[in-house]
Parts: sequence; structure tokens; C-alpha cells
Amino acid sequence: MNSQSSAATQVVTVDVLAAEGLIDSGYRYLDVRTVEEFKKGHVDVANILNIPYLFITPEGRVKNPEFLEQVMSVCSKEDRLIVGCQSGVRSLAATTDLVSAGFKDVRDMGGGYLAWVGNGLQATKPKEEL
Repeated sequence: MNSQSSAATQVVTVDVLAAEGLIDSGYRYLDVRTVEEFKKGHVDVANILNIPYLFITPEGRVKNPEFLEQVMSVCSKEDRLIVGCQSGVRSLAATTDLVSAGFKDVRDMGGGYLAWVGNGLQATKPKEEL
């Protein structure tokens, strides 16, 4: 047994259709994309949070050092969360961190926002400027 992968084995990834059903049943959606990405369009659900997992800097992408603290300021470890990003990479890392921090019911949304939109699910997008 490899003890290093124990946290990763606790991460559950669901597809966007399953995620939609879980959100409809009361799960909260945590979008871990940047604020700029979020403003360009996001999953259209009532109970949504945007807490970036990474920041884009001139040096490249940098992990948000306060990510867990920011999530814990608005969520309890018992809250049921679906974590999503643009394509599924950041949300998997963020979900792994949340599970490792003791969050009990967190699911990674595989494929992210791109898969959500690609499956024709509701998204909020800004109105085009004229």
C-alpha cells in the first residue's frame, strides 16, 4: 500500500450530469477558477462560490496561499461541495486539498466548466458589449 496516495483515493470525481443532480439536491458549487475566468461565464446555479485555487501572475500560475482559509471562512467541513474549474485540473487539486484538510463530502466535477457548457447545461455569461 502506498500511503502517499491515500488522500487522492478519497477524492471522488463525478461527471457534469451527476454534478448537476448533486447541486439540485443541495450541494454547493465551488468554482476555483480566477475571478476573471468566473466573470467570463460560470455554472448557473443558486448556491455558488468563487474562490480561486491559483492566481495568474507574470511569473505564471501561483497557488492561492489562503485557499483553504478562504473556503473555511464560508463553508464548514460538513458542507456538501462540488468543486469545478475550467477543464478539471485545478478542481482535482483543490478537491484533494479540501479532503486532506478534513472536508467530508467534496466531489470534483470532471471536465469543468467546458464540459458543463459542452453538455448544454445552464451557464451565466456576460452580455456582449455593443
